[in-house]
Amino acid sequence: MITKNIPPKNTNKKGILLVNLGSPKSTSVADVKDYLDEFLMDERVIDYRWIGRALLVQGIILKTRPAKSAEAYKTVWTEQGSPLIVITEQIKSKLQKLIDVPVEIGMRYAEPSIETGIQKLVDQGISEIVLFPLYPQYAMSTTETVIEKAESVRKKFFPNVKINYVQPFYNREIYIHCLAESIKEKLPEHFDALQFSYHGVPERHIYKTDPTKTCNLNDCCQRENNPSHQFCYRHQCYKTTESVIEKLDIPKEKVIVSFQSRLGKDKWIEPYTDETLENLPKKGVKNLAIVCPAFVSDCLETLEEISVEGKEEFLHAGGESFHYIPCLNDEDQWINVVKTLCEEKLNQFYLV
Repeated sequence: MITKNIPPKNTNKKGILLVNLGSPKSTSVADVKDYLDEFLMDERVIDYRWIGRALLVQGIILKTRPAKSAEAYKTVWTEQGSPLIVITEQIKSKLQKLIDVPVEIGMRYAEPSIETGIQKLVDQGISEIVLFPLYPQYAMSTTETVIEKAESVRKKFFPNVKINYVQPFYNREIYIHCLAESIKEKLPEHFDALQFSYHGVPERHIYKTDPTKTCNLNDCCQRENNPSHQFCYRHQCYKTTESVIEKLDIPKEKVIVSFQSRLGKDKWIEPYTDETLENLPKKGVKNLAIVCPAFVSDCLETLEEISVEGKEEFLHAGGESFHYIPCLNDEDQWINVVKTLCEEKLNQFYLV
């Protein structure tokens, strides 16, 4: 049981909370089931009405998927635990050495939770928090649900705490430069194509998150300007890709964008990564490099879904070489990006 420790209104001390997706406590089927239940019952992940969501998740998915997912987690689990949490802790440790305010981590699902992270900061007398959702692009099922959860926790338990959120950074020069340099260092000498595989979302999520009502997935994502772009995950993925390949000076014809990890039978944004991997060898792409820029930390979706399953799909379809490029993880240049983006928001507190 967490003891709520609400700071006095004028402590004016600042801290940072890094928030990532989360992970099961262990690779046991029971722990994976608990994690998937919390994750998939989030109305911003599966956006059905509660009864429909419960019937799908608890009545169907949780009957079979936890056992399969537990086996997948076992293939990526480390001695220290979940790769995603281990890497997020490493980011925290490196950032703490560069910055003079307390840094904690929280996960949107499971522990350490956002509530736990805020409480650790509050216990140190913190009343103003920069919360950094570790997602480059904006989506209902990532940035939006983190902010919604943090605000719910703040209002319920920490009403005197102020939170300043780091916004999606997909188009920030400091991030694009960092990502391009990281990819450049890891690219193989010879490759036929570089594939950018982003996490997928249902098409309806794109329209739901567009308050401008100007989004049209048929023709606006690659426009130079459209009012919906600041809310459009698909546009932001294409913009990330475009900006990075410009710095890498790679011909557009050698670059592929796709979307992975779809769930259910609803229409998700296309093209799909698995189908793309199966078709590329037929089009003469035999040597493939692939990167996953929707993630800043390697996790199940990158280490197992792409670098294991994706590799098998590509090679089985006739590919000859498959090179997975790791996420930014705890690379020093990335830590400096995190530091810069956090400091911008810390400084804004002084301007209020």
